[in-house]
Amino acid sequence: MPENVPPKRTEKLQLMLDDLEMEAIDDWRFRHRMPSRAAAIRELIRRGLAAVDVEEPTTDKTSTEFRVVEPD
Repeated sequence: MPENVPPKRTEKLQLMLDDLEMEAIDDWRFRHRMPSRAAAIRELIRRGLAAVDVEEPTTDKTSTEFRVVEPD
């Protein structure tokens, strides 16, 4: 395979979000002119993985307690 061709994506990830979380991602996507929702989510994940000065997540929460945005 040529060096400049990225590997084919073969894994799917299912993620459930509520309306408020989806709206936050879509707003970010449109503000940054991302070509798709998937591209925006990949970019947000990339930035999160590269982040240095962030708090460690708590490990005593259940999966449903981790949120993209906190409801008012």
